[in-house]
Amino acid sequence: MFKHLFKMIWNKKKQNSLLIVEILLSFLVIFAVFSFALNSYNNYAKPMGFNYNHVWAISYNHTLETNNPDSVTLVYQNLLRDIKSMPLVVDAGYASSNIPFSNNHMSTGLTSNGIEVHNVNNFFMDENYLDVMGAKMLAGRWYNKADRASTTKILVINKMLKEKVFGKAEAVGKTFGDKAEDKRKIIGVIDDIKTDGDYQSPTYGLYNLQDTAAYKWMGKILVKVAPQADAAFEGKLYKLMAGRLKKSNIEIEHLDNKLVAYNKFTLVPLIILSIVAAFLIINVALGIFGVLWYNINKRRGEIGLRRAVGAPGSSVSAQLVSEAIILATLSLIIGAFFAIQFPLLNVFDLPAGVYLVAMLLAVIFIYLLVLICSLYPGKQASAILPAVALHEE
Repeated sequence: MFKHLFKMIWNKKKQNSLLIVEILLSFLVIFAVFSFALNSYNNYAKPMGFNYNHVWAISYNHTLETNNPDSVTLVYQNLLRDIKSMPLVVDAGYASSNIPFSNNHMSTGLTSNGIEVHNVNNFFMDENYLDVMGAKMLAGRWYNKADRASTTKILVINKMLKEKVFGKAEAVGKTFGDKAEDKRKIIGVIDDIKTDGDYQSPTYGLYNLQDTAAYKWMGKILVKVAPQADAAFEGKLYKLMAGRLKKSNIEIEHLDNKLVAYNKFTLVPLIILSIVAAFLIINVALGIFGVLWYNINKRRGEIGLRRAVGAPGSSVSAQLVSEAIILATLSLIIGAFFAIQFPLLNVFDLPAGVYLVAMLLAVIFIYLLVLICSLYPGKQASAILPAVALHEE
């Protein structure tokens, strides 16, 4: 039976080759869509790691005319104290420009315990960051004001980096970094924070306490406000900033609004891939219909003869459906060869499980599509009357 089906497919190799290529391309695109969607969903299911609601980000640039370090430090410390003293302000602190949902990254690579780690995000902030962001310490402690005067190089890392370098062992109290200039004592491990939105996974993170000399280039003040804070209060906050940092470009953004915008930006590739996949799926469906209908019309004599010698309609229908399934299988074998390279080569650094599940879903989807598209032409073929078909021949 299979030998006969393969022979029939081989005899129409020109028509079938185009269909095989279409199914192959559709499989690869659907595999990409499922991989992207599964990875996004897995990331979405993970907790954000901090409370971004009612957190405002003030952007500024350094425009003070004085270059005296003590004067500059005094201005910025007074500014932060006045912000924190405002009604409806819960807490506030300075931070580097790579705040959450800013699409700004300060990445580096390093080696610790002989393990090389790439794409490590460097965060610089003051001792207020933890309270403002509502992040959670998993071990050890966060920075305090006394750490500014400490001569010991200290560091806080996130959970993801800790597990990469130390595994399940305790990290607090150990030295991080193999090079002399990188060596610092770990004082705490903070929970992972998704700084790139709901659909992106957390990244490795180094949390550095910045000294007062960095106020002029850090450029961000994160302010945790009470839920009652409104546009009028935002105006007062802006007025305070503009009065202290004259000629500076002041901008106040809400992290929840930034998250919405960032999520939309993240989903754009998935939407584009889905549109391309839909277009290819329609092409495949039309191709299957076309090829099967062409085969039915070209093989009316053969079908009529089979029916005349007693072949039931279901057998004729099953033959056409089987031919379509075999064509799909040939395409999927080739497609699976390319798809399996993604987890083997760790392309895009996604978990292997995501690729394998996506491949399985794509195979099921293609088989269902081919089966649905071949059922109706198969039914039409089974309805051919032997006398009419043989008379036409």
